[in-house]
Amino acid sequence: MEKFTVLEGVAAPLKMINVDTDMIIPKQYLKTIKRTGLGKGLFAEKRYRDDGSENPDFVLNRPAYRKAKIMVAGDNFGCGSSREHAPWALKDFGITCVISTSFGDIFYNNCFKNGILPVQVSPEDLEKLFDDAERGANATLTIDLEKQEIRGPDGGVVRFEIDAHRKHCLLNGLDDIGLTMVKSNQIERFESQSKAARPWV
Repeated sequence: MEKFTVLEGVAAPLKMINVDTDMIIPKQYLKTIKRTGLGKGLFAEKRYRDDGSENPDFVLNRPAYRKAKIMVAGDNFGCGSSREHAPWALKDFGITCVISTSFGDIFYNNCFKNGILPVQVSPEDLEKLFDDAERGANATLTIDLEKQEIRGPDGGVVRFEIDAHRKHCLLNGLDDIGLTMVKSNQIERFESQSKAARPWV
């Protein structure tokens, strides 16, 4: 997993509440177990018309936001079913930080396991960040995980809280497998000692 330290980029404003995981990545894209290639299906039912052409009104299809790295979204983002494909699709599109006032619990946990930073802010701060995001490509946000702050284009700063262990994992690029591999020496030592003590096992 890639380390998340400082992210600077365009933020796409998605002023919708209760965006569920089915909207983030519709069910027809769930056949794969690969983490790549899902970016094309991100918000597919909003991004594309019935004939497959792009919906020019959807935020990610607007020129300013086609390469967005951050999403500013309404309350309860990522609610609904527990599909890990939702953070996979966001990451494959290029979005590695989502900012909202609240998240669906399973989606929130899945983000950390896939190198995405979900940031919870107050309703007042969210409105300010929506204003920043709506300026388009001319205004970028900077997410500094170490300092736990979001810096806006006008110099304003929004602070956020994050669990210390999750922060450590993102800063060091550690998913569940990575956390296990950090202890590989201890695991090998235990296995050697166990084999010597119980050779019949």
